[in-house]
Amino acid sequence: MEDGFSSFWGPVTSTDRCEKNYVHSSYIAEFFNTISNIPGILFALIGLINALRQRFEKRFSVLHISNMILSIGSMLYHATLQRVQQQGDETPMVWEMLLYFYILYSPDWHYRSTMPTFLFFYGVGFAIAHALIRFEIGFKVHYIILCLLCIPRMYKYYIYTKDNYAKRLAKLYIATLFLGSICWLMDRVLCKEISHWYFNPQGHALWHVCMSFNSYFA
Repeated sequence: MEDGFSSFWGPVTSTDRCEKNYVHSSYIAEFFNTISNIPGILFALIGLINALRQRFEKRFSVLHISNMILSIGSMLYHATLQRVQQQGDETPMVWEMLLYFYILYSPDWHYRSTMPTFLFFYGVGFAIAHALIRFEIGFKVHYIILCLLCIPRMYKYYIYTKDNYAKRLAKLYIATLFLGSICWLMDRVLCKEISHWYFNPQGHALWHVCMSFNSYFA
């Protein structure tokens, strides 16, 4: 939330969230939205260590590394509120969903080489387009579509698995996604009202924390 204070990073050029800017430091624009990405880095690191220790397929290790990159990009974005850093947050979000898509659908894909090739060029094409064109609503719609495309295969795995622990993880995944989405919407839609409250619940920061758990459960 723009408040007129001067800063180390200069004028805001990215999407501004509901948290007041530069309250706690002249070097960190949105303090809580920045530090709330730390759990995402820690969970991704734990997941990567477990994946390497248990010798999972490389795609899972790549996914955990992607989660770390995403969290670091989000920290830089919220710390600076610059457009370039926002792209460094949003582009890895799309890349991560492409990785989820590959992990979910590749086991039954008959032409193994075509999927990673297509997803790679799709990810590169999106990164170039996103660097040249600023489309906020378009990005959100595109990201939601990618998420929805993963649901059928996730549902298939859920109904066919007999592992109760896996089913419980799936329920926790849905619960954290639902709770995080409510926090995100509250911060987005009710920002004007929240700005007059004595206490800001920091909905976007809570979204980061929920999605840290969500990515780990996934």
